[in-house]
Amino acid sequence: MMIRIADAFRRLRCETRGQEIAEAALVLPLMFMVLLGIFWFGQAFSIYGTLTQAARQGVEAAVVPSCTTCTAGADPSTNAYNAVQNALQAAHLDPNRLQPPSSVPALCACGQDSCSGSTVTCDGSQSKICVQGIAHNSGQLQENLVQMASGTTGAGVCGVSVSFQYPFTFWLPFSTLNKQQIFIQGEAEMRAETQ
Repeated sequence: MMIRIADAFRRLRCETRGQEIAEAALVLPLMFMVLLGIFWFGQAFSIYGTLTQAARQGVEAAVVPSCTTCTAGADPSTNAYNAVQNALQAAHLDPNRLQPPSSVPALCACGQDSCSGSTVTCDGSQSKICVQGIAHNSGQLQENLVQMASGTTGAGVCGVSVSFQYPFTFWLPFSTLNKQQIFIQGEAEMRAETQ
């Protein structure tokens, strides 16, 4: 009986001739790369969602006229930055890696019927995020609300915009994306409160 089992294994081994091993050697690296790609693109998408949420919290802190939980009091730009920083820390992202956006959203000053090429610049009091709709001129805080959406009969809805970008590095060996750094942008707008 022992000889029959050994003969059966010998015949089975001779019939396949290592074909499964060769197929596995070809398919497994490809499957590994696909799984790595899914992981890193998932990480990038997760960071994008976090940045979007942080921008929403930042713009909300900037636009609310009286913020009871804000430490900066009446400075909307600082309130926006603190809210963005807190949201990033809660998601275990380093707020020190924040950068202003490479292209500032082209938003016009509120109350104009046409933009005529002049857009509202970022508030100069913040170096890591762009807050449009708030300005510090000569040390004085001024609201310079931005036009977010054009209405059918007027100049649109007025509000504040917060935008920034965050670096992310892909790690996909044997691909063109390996060690490539991209900048994921977070941006949000909210209409101004009139209360």
